[in-house]
Amino acid sequence: MQDQPTPALERLLTTTEVAEALQISPSTLCRWRQVGHGPRVTWLTPFSPRYQREDVAAWVKRGAA
Repeated sequence: MQDQPTPALERLLTTTEVAEALQISPSTLCRWRQVGHGPRVTWLTPFSPRYQREDVAAWVKRGAA
């Protein structure tokens, strides 16, 4: 029996993956990060931003409300 990953340990999304899902350019997502807009980001290193699917979905839902 294999353990199921907890939500916090699920695979994180890259900037490119999130940009593709939102149909924007990666540079737009980068700009949004710089000004504090866009989905919540997790920094693995100073050069490795990652996103949790739930955070991206919640951000889209808030914007659609």
